[in-house]
Amino acid sequence: MNSLRERPHGHLVLVATPIGNLEDLSPRAVQTLRSADLIACEDTRRTGKLLQHAGIEGQMLAVHDHNEVERARGVVQRIRDGQTVALVSDAGTPGISDPGYALVKAVAEAGLTVTAVPGPAAVIHALVISGLPTDRFAFEGFLPRKAGPRRARLEAVAGDDRTLVFYVAPHRAGADLQAMAEAFGPDRPAAVTRELTKLYEEVQRGTLAELAEAAEATPPRGEVTVVVGPAPEVVEEWTDDALSARLAELRAAGSSTRDAVKQVVAETGLPKRRVYDLAT
Repeated sequence: MNSLRERPHGHLVLVATPIGNLEDLSPRAVQTLRSADLIACEDTRRTGKLLQHAGIEGQMLAVHDHNEVERARGVVQRIRDGQTVALVSDAGTPGISDPGYALVKAVAEAGLTVTAVPGPAAVIHALVISGLPTDRFAFEGFLPRKAGPRRARLEAVAGDDRTLVFYVAPHRAGADLQAMAEAFGPDRPAAVTRELTKLYEEVQRGTLAELAEAAEATPPRGEVTVVVGPAPEVVEEWTDDALSARLAELRAAGSSTRDAVKQVVAETGLPKRRVYDLAT
C-alpha cells in the first residue's frame, strides 16, 4: 500500500484521534501520522504522549486558537512544496469545537488537497447512544458563557424539529441544563453523556428538568455531551389571542409572568421567545 507521503503532491490530512480510549486510534491514523512530514497539533505535549503510545516519531507544530491563522501561511507553503501535513486536535476530529477550520480554509483556498482520516467524535458517539432520534440532528457545540447570549441561542433553536447536541463544561452542566429546560420546556427528553469511550462512560436519560436537578445536586466529572430530543410537534394551532388568554388565565390564578410563560411553553411546545413577547 502506498503511503500518503508517496503521492506526487502535498496534502493536508485531518486525523481523528481518541476521545478517551487510546485503542481507538486506527491503524490508518497511525500510518498517516508516521508518514507525515509535519504533524500540526493543538497541544504538542498531549499529542506527544499519543505519538509515544503509538511508537511514532514526528515533527510537531503547535497550531491552536491563538495562532492558527498565522501558522496557516507556513503550512500552505509546506504543502505547496509537496509535503504531507497531518492535523490533529487534543481529542476527536479536528475542526469540531477545536482548531482546524482556518487551516482547512486556507489550504482549500490555495487550491491544495484536503482529506481526512475519520474516527472518534464525541458528537456522534453521544448521539447514537442517547436513545433519541438520529435521522436528523444539529450540532450546537458549546453554549455562550453569559446568561443573556446563552438564552438567546437556546431560544433560537427551541422549535427545531431535529435532535440537538451540545458540548458542556462539567462545572457549567447544571446551569446549562437549567437554561435548556427553561427555553425548551422542562419535559423535553434528553440524555447527558460523560467520559465517552472511557472506563466510566455514563449515560443519564430523562427530562431536561430531571437532568438539570441531578447535575445541580451532583456536578458531573469529565467531558460532558448533552443530547436533546426534537421539539414536539404542535398539534393545536395556537393563535396569539389564544396564547394571551391562557397567560391571562394563569396570572389571574396567581402565577407570576415568568411562571405563566414557563407553563405555557411546557403546554404548547412553542418557543419561549414568542410566548414571552406576548406576556410583556
